[in-house]
Amino acid sequence: MSNVLAIAAATRTLRNLLQLAVPQLDTDLSDLEVTLQPPDVARKGITKAQINLYLYQVVANAAWRNLDMPQQTRAGETAPPALALNLHYLITAYGRGETDLDAVSHRVLAAAMSTLHDHPVLGVDDIRSALTGNDLADQFERVRITPLTQSVEELSKLWTAFQTNYRMSAAYEATVVLIDSRRPVRAPPPVLRRGPQGQGVVATTGAAAMLDAITYPNAQPALRLGEDATLQGRRLTAEHAVFRLSSPRLDAPVDITPQPGGGDSLVLHLAAPPEDADAFSRWAPGLYTVALLQQPPGLPALLSNELPLAIAPTVTVAPNAAAAGDLLLQLTCAPRVRDGQRVVLLFGDRTATPQSISNPADPHQPTTLTFQLAAVAPGTYPVRLRVDGADSVPVDFSGSVPAFAPNQQVVVS
Repeated sequence: MSNVLAIAAATRTLRNLLQLAVPQLDTDLSDLEVTLQPPDVARKGITKAQINLYLYQVVANAAWRNLDMPQQTRAGETAPPALALNLHYLITAYGRGETDLDAVSHRVLAAAMSTLHDHPVLGVDDIRSALTGNDLADQFERVRITPLTQSVEELSKLWTAFQTNYRMSAAYEATVVLIDSRRPVRAPPPVLRRGPQGQGVVATTGAAAMLDAITYPNAQPALRLGEDATLQGRRLTAEHAVFRLSSPRLDAPVDITPQPGGGDSLVLHLAAPPEDADAFSRWAPGLYTVALLQQPPGLPALLSNELPLAIAPTVTVAPNAAAAGDLLLQLTCAPRVRDGQRVVLLFGDRTATPQSISNPADPHQPTTLTFQLAAVAPGTYPVRLRVDGADSVPVDFSGSVPAFAPNQQVVVS
């Protein structure tokens, strides 16, 4: 880690490196002077070849700012992260005099950039000798020098901020400088017991169940109240297990005991009245996730992966026959529609949004919805209700072949 001399140490190390190496690369630059001034005053009183190294921006290093420092904390301890900084420097080259007819400034800039290219990491000895009392060389992360690409627009804004004329320059980033926090480390007391009554942690050799697929009855796209769905998977068992169904429309997940069985499949039964008198208000039509929660006595609970499960609305439609023209259609929906759910009527190939949605005071009654359809032409129209992406099933599977259910279509004459 580093103390508060770290920024100054990095700057002076770069200055010393340029001052020593550039004249060795180009012997004609033996009179070179390296300064650390703002660009608007860097050239005052100087006429010889010059490099001005200006620290123009200091930014937080996002990768290090929230990390515990290695070798500073142990497992379970917390400590304030170090102040992690990236230093942005502008290197400006000047020739001899103001005219620079021999392009000396170009030679200065090329030698400076070549020096930094050959020294991408600041040396430990160079840092230690740059400033007395600094410990930047002791931090475990080395300070790396990288060129910064700047567009013409960025250069224009930068030199406008300096309030001086543009000079040939190159930008570099020095990363990372870690300044140690002086706040104390917080360490928890030693552990006296592990697990209840100091018996140690509980281990189990079993593995959680894995769900692979859901099969709905009659190859439907969703499950209705009163129907069964089959869940295929691995390590499935109905003993000490429940299906956990979750939805953002419910205040809490709902647990359902599987039908007896196990192995590679289990049956989920979604009870309807009168078997479950509260089914209309317990559920909401729409999309859910289902997982198998296993709770063996005396062992930790094991939760399987989740699969998407759709609960379809069961609807009634009135009237089932009407005259051509404007049509007022009324539907009932079970389970009940909840506040905020997205409801769409699919009438043949048309869609409509509800004019009104009403939930009776009796929670055992379904939701009533009213739709207004304009200029309906003669024909037979299957009716579906889509709630949060789950569609009602307008198909009758009782015959030898599936057919549209007569009570879920409207005949317009």
